[in-house]
Amino acid sequence: KLLYHLEKEEQMPDGMCIDVEGKLWVACIDGGRVIRIDPETGKRIQTVKLPTPRITSCCFGGKDYSEMYVTSAYDGLDEATLAKEPHAGEIFKITGLGVKGTPQNLFAA
Repeated sequence: KLLYHLEKEEQMPDGMCIDVEGKLWVACIDGGRVIRIDPETGKRIQTVKLPTPRITSCCFGGKDYSEMYVTSAYDGLDEATLAKEPHAGEIFKITGLGVKGTPQNLFAA
């Protein structure tokens, strides 16, 4: 079942996570953003733009899971692009989203 059709500027999906409200957060590689999707309606309900295009993954963390951590990549970028994208390869912390993540499930081996 198709959940959401990415817009052209969102490019391609990469890493994802779920928040406490059951909404899906998707890192948009080459789109420079993380989007929040309501899986019930299939609508994008929030967009967080970041200062580099190759956004690879997202997860919630921090003391109460109210911070989102977002990774980015610099692989595949030539020197000229890297000069224009000084934040490529960095990890970002986003606060003030108004929603929290859930603790990870740990399983015994």
